[in-house]
Amino acid sequence: MKQLFILIFILSNLTFAYEFKLNSKDLKLINNHPKKKFIEARLKKFADLKKEVKSFELIKKLSHINTFINKSFPEFDNNSYEIDDYWATPKEFLISGHGDCEDYAIAKYFTLLELGIKKENLYLSIVQVKNERGLHMILLYSENRNSSPLVLDNLSFRVIPLNKRTDLIPKVAFNEIDSYTLDNNKFIKKVNIDWQGDNKWEKLLNRVYKLNE
Repeated sequence: MKQLFILIFILSNLTFAYEFKLNSKDLKLINNHPKKKFIEARLKKFADLKKEVKSFELIKKLSHINTFINKSFPEFDNNSYEIDDYWATPKEFLISGHGDCEDYAIAKYFTLLELGIKKENLYLSIVQVKNERGLHMILLYSENRNSSPLVLDNLSFRVIPLNKRTDLIPKVAFNEIDSYTLDNNKFIKKVNIDWQGDNKWEKLLNRVYKLNE
């Protein structure tokens, strides 16, 4: 029974392993795109970067990925996809070369997974930016949920602890395993997020892992 449990656990992990890999639909889209050369150059730089940073120490790896992804152009969803609040997959984001805050955070999340960072250390986080309307999404790296996590944010090229980002008011953090309320210093309490009938995170995971979009 123990051996069976171990086998199931291993197979489960393999099923949900992430790899940035273009399929035939992606290649057709790129080949027919008027900016094909720019897309191919961006994807080559992305592939080269992942090879370069693979052996880097943690903070240097986080900083390089944050900087590269942040170089993409910001654009609201209703301009890119003609709907509000669309969560793009990493491939959609990197092929298009633009997106909004959640697209940056999602691309960083999956890129760092591909580079060997554990899922339990990475959290997407919804925050309020002081003196700004609406909500914002960032990526957090948390080694210890009792200490302030590191912030990867498209509004900044600096990767620093959340307690030094006095402009941010954190609301909730989540990944594929669990979700928490938090403040600037630590994770507080495990919670279930009310997606109000539209769980964009679950839909995104399905598109990334099962549909290879």
